Amino acid sequence: MNHRFAKAFHVVSVLAFIVIFMYIYSGLPEMVGFELNEEGFAHGVMNKNIFFYIMIGIFLVLNILLVTPAKLIESGASPNIKRLFAKGDPFRDKMLTWIYSFVGIINVSIIVVAVYIFQLNGVIEETGRPSGFGLYVLPVLFVIWMVLLFVLLTKKMRTVQSGK
Repeated sequence: MNHRFAKAFHVVSVLAFIVIFMYIYSGLPEMVGFELNEEGFAHGVMNKNIFFYIMIGIFLVLNILLVTPAKLIESGASPNIKRLFAKGDPFRDKMLTWIYSFVGIINVSIIVVAVYIFQLNGVIEETGRPSGFGLYVLPVLFVIWMVLLFVLLTKKMRTVQSGK
């Protein structure tokens, strides 16, 4: 049941990415700066359209690659998957919850990076250097989610070894 909430979080993060990224894309200058030099000016620049296609490509590839295992688990694509992730098994629900919430966290991180680049290209004149706070929180979230994955897998291995 919990995986439905994680799935909803994933869908909300996809919709948030679409809305926020379209807003950011419309406000970007023709040449997008993504790196600052010592004086605070954009050093690395790329065309706005190239930036758009790179961000959309990263978003699509990561979402497709990371949601595919969850879809395989839900559909029971092979006998081994059906046996390992049996319907009604609490591990199946926990694993699906982890996968969908992790993809949601990935989507939120892509949004944070896009907002940071937007700040680099438009807000510097008004507020000074953009805050990179979100960029420091993201690795902490990734570490927490990886630790949770290893905890889930360790519990499953113990139950398999004990024969329950």
